[in-house]
Amino acid sequence: MSEEKSLNFLEEIVEEDLDSGKYTSILTRFPPEPNGYLHIGHSKSICLNFGLALKYGGATNLRFDDTNPVTEETEYVDSIKEDIQWLGFKWEKELYASDYFDQLYLFAVSLINKGFAYVDDSSAEEIATQKGTPNEPGIESPYRNRPIEENLQLFEQMKNEEFADGSRVLRAKVDMNAPNMHMRDPIMYRIKHAHHHRTGDAWCIYPMYDFAHGQSDSIENITHSICTLEFIPHRPLYDWFIEKLSIFTSHQYEFARLNLTYTVMSKRKLLQLVNEGYVSSWDDPRMPTISAFRRRGYTPSSIRTFCDKIGVAKRDNLIDVSLLEFCIREELNQTALRVMAVLDPIKLIIDNYPVDQHEDLQGDPAPSGETRLLPFSNELWIEREDFMEVPAKKWFRLAPGMMVRLKNAYIVKCESFLKDDDGNITKIHCTYIPESKSGHDTSGFHVKGTIHWVSADHAATAEVRLYDRLFKVENPSSEEGDFKEYINPNSLHIIKKAYIEPSLTKASINQPYQFIRKGYFCLDKDSIPENLVFNRTVTLKDAWTKKVNN
Repeated sequence: MSEEKSLNFLEEIVEEDLDSGKYTSILTRFPPEPNGYLHIGHSKSICLNFGLALKYGGATNLRFDDTNPVTEETEYVDSIKEDIQWLGFKWEKELYASDYFDQLYLFAVSLINKGFAYVDDSSAEEIATQKGTPNEPGIESPYRNRPIEENLQLFEQMKNEEFADGSRVLRAKVDMNAPNMHMRDPIMYRIKHAHHHRTGDAWCIYPMYDFAHGQSDSIENITHSICTLEFIPHRPLYDWFIEKLSIFTSHQYEFARLNLTYTVMSKRKLLQLVNEGYVSSWDDPRMPTISAFRRRGYTPSSIRTFCDKIGVAKRDNLIDVSLLEFCIREELNQTALRVMAVLDPIKLIIDNYPVDQHEDLQGDPAPSGETRLLPFSNELWIEREDFMEVPAKKWFRLAPGMMVRLKNAYIVKCESFLKDDDGNITKIHCTYIPESKSGHDTSGFHVKGTIHWVSADHAATAEVRLYDRLFKVENPSSEEGDFKEYINPNSLHIIKKAYIEPSLTKASINQPYQFIRKGYFCLDKDSIPENLVFNRTVTLKDAWTKKVNN
C-alpha cells in the first residue's frame, strides 16, 4: 500500500480552519498585476491557490491588481487569462482592483474620519527622509496632525484633479517609530494623471498596493490570502487596515516563491530583455514566461507536475531547471511521435540499390499504436556527425569499411567518400545488404550502430530552432554588474534547412515529436506550409549538466 502524501503547511492551516468551523468553505484568489506576462514562478502560485480550492471544495477568484495605470495594458490581461486556462484552471469570478475604486475611496475617507490617515504635502524625497532607517526611528511629517476636516477637503480636492502629480499623497497614520519600516505612515494614495485601461480618465488618484490589496481581499471575503515570502513585512499593515476599518478579516499566509536556475524572474528585467531586443518577444522560447514554455512545447501537465515536485516551502531556494526539463522529458517519452529529421545533412548514396526503385518501410509506431510508412530510396540524407573518416576507438557508426544499420531499414557498408576542394566530405558511397531489412533480417550480420536517415527523393525541408539556457550562470540576478552581461550568446541556433521525413509536412502545433536521436520538438506558430518551423523543447538527456561539469 502506497504511503499517503503528507500535507504541506498551507493544507494543514486550511484543514484546521475547516475542522474548527472557522470557515465552512474556503475562497482563495490569484491577484496578478497586468504589467507583463506571467512567468514560471507564477505557475507555482496559480497551482497553489487554485489547487487548494479544488482540494477542499472551495473556489478561486482571478483579481487583477490594476492600480498602476502607467504600466498596465489589456494585452497583459488577455495573456494572463490565457495562461491560467492553459494550465487547466477555472476561476470563480474575474475581478479587478479597479472595480473597488469607489469603495476604496470611501475606506480612505473613513480612516481620515477616524484620525488614521492624513494628506501630506511633503515631496517623495522628504517622505523618504522622514521614514528613517531600520536602525533609526522616523520623523513625523509636519502635516501629520492636520485637522480631520482639512484632510477630508484636501483628499477630495486630490480626487477632483485640483493638484499636480506628486504634489500630495494620502498617508496612513500608524507609528513613525515602528521597527517595521512598512508601518511608518505608509502612502495610501498618490496623484497620477494617467489613462487607466479600464476606468479611463475617471480617476487621477490611485491606491497603493498595500492599501488596495487587503481591502480587496476583504471585500471578496477571501479566507486565505496566499502571498510569497517578500510580503511578510507587509502583513502587519495588511492586518492594521482591516482592523481599523472593521471589515471582513482576511488572513495572509506566505510561502517561498519559485526561483529557477539560469534565468531571471523579475518582470522588470524580463521587460528589458524584450524591449532591448535580447529576445524576440515575451513568448520567445528562451524566456521563462508561461507562454514561452507553451510555445517551446511544454505541456500544462508537465508544469503542474513540476510545481507538485518542488512542494510548498517556507524558505526561499533556487530550483534547478533540470527538474523542470526532467518533468517534460518523462511526459514526452510517453506521448511524442518518433520521427526522423536530419539537421546537419550529408548525402549517402547506396550504389547497389536500384536508382529508380522506392519502397515504403515500416516506421516506429505512435503511442496510440498507429503505424506510418517511411519512403526509402538509393539516396539518403544522414547526419554529418554519423560519419568519421578516421574512426575513433569504440566508434560504431559509419567509417570506411564499417557497417551500420539504417533505422527501420537495412544494414549498409561504407565503400568510399568524396571531398570538395576545401576538404569537406560531400558524399558517402555505400552498399546495402538486401537480406538485412528491419523486421525480416536473415543476413546473419550483426552491427552495433544504428543511425537515422531521410530519403533524399521524398524529404521535405524545415527550419529548426535549437534553444539553450538564456544565461551562462546559475543565478544571474545575484552576479555583480548588469544581469544582461551574463546572457548566453549561444542560447539560440537556427538551422535554416533541415531535412524531415514527409509525414512531418502534416505536423500540428499541439502534437509533440521526438526527432530520433536529436531531442523533443514541436511545431512553432511561425510555420507556414512553405516554411515549417520546429522548436526543440528539450534534449533527450540532460546535456547541459554534462557540458558545465566537463
